[in-house]
Amino acid sequence: MAERSTAAVDVADNSGDEPLTAQAAQATSDGVDTQNGRAADGPMPDKDGERTNAAPAAAPELHSGHKLARRYRLEECVTRVDGFSSWRAMDEKLRRAVGVHLMPADHARARSVLAAARSSALLGDPRFVQVLDAVEENDVVYVVHEWLPDATELTALLAAGPLEAHEAYQLVSQVSQAMAAAHREGLAHLRLTPSAILRTSTGQYRIRGLAVNAALRGITSETPQRADTEAIGALLYAALTQRWPYESDAYGLTGLPKGVGLIAPDQVRAGVHRGLGELAMRALANDGATASRQEPACTTPDELAKAVAAMPRIRPPEPAFTAPPEYQHTTYQQGTYGRPTPPGVNTVQSRPVVPPPPPLQSRTGRVLKWGVAALLIAALGLGSWQLADRLLGRTNQPGSSGTSNNTKPGTDDNPKPPERTPLAIKGAAEYYPDEKPQDLDGVSKSYDTDPSSFWRTYRYDDGPDMGAYKEGLGLVFDLGEEQEVSAASIAFRYPGDHTTATIYAAPSLSSSTPIKSMKQIATGTTKDQQLELATETPVKTRYVVLWLTAMPKAGPSEFSGAGYKQGISNVVFSRIS
Repeated sequence: MAERSTAAVDVADNSGDEPLTAQAAQATSDGVDTQNGRAADGPMPDKDGERTNAAPAAAPELHSGHKLARRYRLEECVTRVDGFSSWRAMDEKLRRAVGVHLMPADHARARSVLAAARSSALLGDPRFVQVLDAVEENDVVYVVHEWLPDATELTALLAAGPLEAHEAYQLVSQVSQAMAAAHREGLAHLRLTPSAILRTSTGQYRIRGLAVNAALRGITSETPQRADTEAIGALLYAALTQRWPYESDAYGLTGLPKGVGLIAPDQVRAGVHRGLGELAMRALANDGATASRQEPACTTPDELAKAVAAMPRIRPPEPAFTAPPEYQHTTYQQGTYGRPTPPGVNTVQSRPVVPPPPPLQSRTGRVLKWGVAALLIAALGLGSWQLADRLLGRTNQPGSSGTSNNTKPGTDDNPKPPERTPLAIKGAAEYYPDEKPQDLDGVSKSYDTDPSSFWRTYRYDDGPDMGAYKEGLGLVFDLGEEQEVSAASIAFRYPGDHTTATIYAAPSLSSSTPIKSMKQIATGTTKDQQLELATETPVKTRYVVLWLTAMPKAGPSEFSGAGYKQGISNVVFSRIS
């Protein structure tokens, strides 16, 4: 596929000399440095591209409280630069925070920003901060994107020090794989700076500003794949050394000494992982040639992702174990409670440990040990004889053989099978505490009686476990009133033996309650398209969450291409009596 893009990467930030503080701030806005109130990747010289279409002098003059599309209420202006402004806003329809970029409709870059935002939104890859809306309205162009309050910029992480080898490995692995997937769809980032990489609370890395950041600044490149690859190499170099791999200082990091050129990471800082250091050099450009003498250069994100996959896996560090302090008796335990403490004596004193008495070694002790052993053997023999007698007596009773069984259903010898009472579902909603909705229009299809209709998830490229992207996803059902839930029968759209589902008792129909705080009812993994869940102890609840944590790989459909995905065509909750 021929390379095409609307933006180019910047590999050196000369926008200011003030370093970032070491305090980790929450990363929220797409392409905005929330730590110092300016554009995180603001004006700076372009290495592999050039800026086009000079920006107007000022961004649209809007104020806090202004509402876009009768839905997005502007709350805080994060930055104003290059004729556009970035805001933290509230989506009043879905009751969640979002980020908004604003610019005049007659802005020279308005058309390219809209095109870049819509192309990025169509990608639908959860490894990128998602574009939720891109609209031209009332002489204003605005782009709405996710707001991640629990994520931290890589800039803040590097201000605290270099990353540990396993964390740097996760960074380059996840970012290179994500950018390889984007380039396969014809999209480039070209502004892959430390402020564009976010680390979530679950340890996953997400990329913001795909195509949009560069379009906002009018940057283009003839070699977008090479530019993005070199930017990933610069991120890895900075993660290993806490130094920017160019002579200019940038992003709160000190550049390399002037006149020495690009030197290997292990020459900058001792203890750098050798394989990761060589990988960073293969991705970085040095006058058009690779800086590594041993291996060929990586010129595309796909080549870099394959090189990372070929490396020996780097294990996370072992957790440090701290021995607990020695236990000390209090004065009360020592029998001195209420007594005056002499001057200069600590009130908490160590009680001398009395050694245990020696084992019985005399003749009397040996006799006692043999006597106890004989009693134990006799008790075991008596118990075995009584158990055998009961079994033989039960076998000789009438009805114990296959020819003379006259027992009736419901008796102790032929128990009545349990009955399942279906529970009516009055409503449902999506449960998505850390991600955008999957299929809001298909929620009601998850519990109707039509097997051809279903609620579906997005397609994911890595699986079957969803840990690479998020904690999970699912639906929450309303039973109308509190019911005793004992079992669930779930019909899935796609077959396979990898769908893992769990049902929880939820306090409400809202998505704000963490899944970890809910009471688990039952869990299981499919072997086909049907999953039966049951629990011995019923749980009384009105709301039930159906939570998916793993999905099978399915072929292309009318909704999405091949990948890890699932659909739910029918859910039935029941009470066992």
